[in-house]
Amino acid sequence: MMRVALVFNPFTYKLHEENLRIVQRYFGLFPPLSLGWVAAIAERAGHEVIIVDARTLQLTMEETYDRLREFQPDIIGFMMTTYMFRETLEWIRFLKARLKVPVVVGGYNLRVYPTESVTPEEIDFGCVNSALYTVPALLSELASGRNFGDVPGLVYKEDGKILVTDSVDEDFEDYPFPARHLLPNELYAEFPTERKNFTVMVTSKGCPRGCEFCEAGRTPYNPRTPETVVAEMEECYHKHGIREIDVFDYEFLIHRKRSERIFDLMVERGLDLTWACRARIDSVDPALLEKMKRSGCVRIYFGIESGDQETLDRVNKGITIQQIRDTIGACKDLGIKALGFFLIAVPGETRQSIKRTLKFAKSLDLEYVQFSKMTAKPLTPLWRDLVEQTGQDYWREYILGNVEEQPLPRPWTELTNDEIDELAKWAYVKYHSRPSFLLRSVLNVRSFDEFRRKFYAFLEMVFRQEKVSQAAPDFVAFNENRDAQRQRFSSKYQKSPRLPT
Repeated sequence: MMRVALVFNPFTYKLHEENLRIVQRYFGLFPPLSLGWVAAIAERAGHEVIIVDARTLQLTMEETYDRLREFQPDIIGFMMTTYMFRETLEWIRFLKARLKVPVVVGGYNLRVYPTESVTPEEIDFGCVNSALYTVPALLSELASGRNFGDVPGLVYKEDGKILVTDSVDEDFEDYPFPARHLLPNELYAEFPTERKNFTVMVTSKGCPRGCEFCEAGRTPYNPRTPETVVAEMEECYHKHGIREIDVFDYEFLIHRKRSERIFDLMVERGLDLTWACRARIDSVDPALLEKMKRSGCVRIYFGIESGDQETLDRVNKGITIQQIRDTIGACKDLGIKALGFFLIAVPGETRQSIKRTLKFAKSLDLEYVQFSKMTAKPLTPLWRDLVEQTGQDYWREYILGNVEEQPLPRPWTELTNDEIDELAKWAYVKYHSRPSFLLRSVLNVRSFDEFRRKFYAFLEMVFRQEKVSQAAPDFVAFNENRDAQRQRFSSKYQKSPRLPT
């Protein structure tokens, strides 16, 4: 048996993020579900595990070390995101220097940059894809054989080289439920949360759609069965006092029969749960929405992106303005709150097009809106285009420590990064400061905690002034060829017929 400690470290806002600093601050405290799966997989293999959610518990490095020293782990695990790589590395260096045990990292960043992610000497192992087969095999080899080449999906160091083993195909259905018994479930909440305890779920991996800005586009769809999904909900309800769940699937409703079966099972088993999900505009209709409402759905987050049809076509969204209006109207008819995700700085974006998108959002009268800055995130088509056009990969150089933290260029629009930040904040304030919206928000508040969270977020959005983009210069390769880069991106994203999804 190995003693495994998993740490979720705090992190601060980064200049290369797509959200504004204020939005990121109030977005929510979510359980580190990836570490919950790793813990459950390790426990199922017979090992002893703890999770220290230092972010939610507001623990310092020293306080976290005290907890780990008491547990005396044989190995420490961290989730490494590309955005927060350097902060997590600081925590790894601090804790490993004191505990003197191996470190394993996993997460999305390992899919993109497996060898770069374990380049720091403090990191011993990396889980390239998922923990399902890698973690049990790694722990077994650490306990006895140490033949790491036999561990599937592992990146490791041997004789001064970084080696990567082949991954094994997996079925998401084979995963255990996340180890929520190791998490402070009573502390989690997101901005619109109405009930406690709150948690998040993921019921499927991947998305076959092809949006230009999404890292999950055209990846294999791997769902869990309806029976497994609802069994996890029952465990959340009965064992952990969960009363609200947000389903974090990229597209929860993509398989209609599966979705309907989940809703029917929830009703049959009498689960008093409030739940929300993310969905495409074209995945729902009144009949499906009625089933969702009956099973406890109160909110749906829709990726609307823009109020301009040509823009929707450029990013391969595959929906129409009329579909958006029809779907939001159907939600309102049934009393389901519709929340909209919009993008600022899409291909061809101007101040006028942003104003049109805001006007469109107001006409929909959504419960809340989020205006994110379109960013070339790793594995997105935009990222691949930017690397090709500039000859540089900012994200790779960032995790290697070769470039300063900075906002990425957006050569698909004439707007500067400072203008984009200004317009994103302007859109937030204009939408959420309408008297009708404020009155509805106050009347719908369910608790003092909810009121306080929303009140302070509103005050900061309206009154806090800050520059986000100019702490570091734009990407050097782009600055040297600014006009040429914009011309190339402009040619690619010219007005075109609606693309297939």
